[in-house]
Amino acid sequence: MSRHPEVKWAEREDLVYLTVLLPDAKNPKVNLDPEGVFTFSATAGMDNILYELKLNLHDKVNVEESKINIGVRNIFCVLEKAEKKWWTKLLRGDEKVPHYVKVDWDKWVDADDEAGPADFDMGGMDFSKFGDMGGIGDDAMGDDLEDSDDEELEVEKPEEKTADETEGESSGLKTESTQSA
Repeated sequence: MSRHPEVKWAEREDLVYLTVLLPDAKNPKVNLDPEGVFTFSATAGMDNILYELKLNLHDKVNVEESKINIGVRNIFCVLEKAEKKWWTKLLRGDEKVPHYVKVDWDKWVDADDEAGPADFDMGGMDFSKFGDMGGIGDDAMGDDLEDSDDEELEVEKPEEKTADETEGESSGLKTESTQSA
């Protein structure tokens, strides 16, 4: 009698991600049918236990554009849908999702969120100088402070002025770099 490996899944409008979690799988066989039938078999463990899986996916897939990567810890599949549309569920018909099939929350994206950063309103902010900002540098990674190339800043205090001289001026601190170029 065979066992079922754990499977995680997630989807996008045009893709379905399937990850078969079976460390040290021996002789893995993966088959994908254009009608949306995904089958997997392999042996694993010291006793060479047979693991098998058959999933009747919700809709058709494009076999030629789908990709399968067989790794040491898992088998990762990127299945391209035949039609770009969100599926209402993973499996076709009234099939109940088996207990060994779980949602892969690390890869999951809701239909509302799929547009991604291109549609994200940045409020007119310019991030082109983001890399020039100070903050966490090599020092945070455990390097010695003596080896740091961080720029030292000296605070220049404003001269003391009388109330008449400061009327209409804005006050604040000015920073000046003391490091030579």
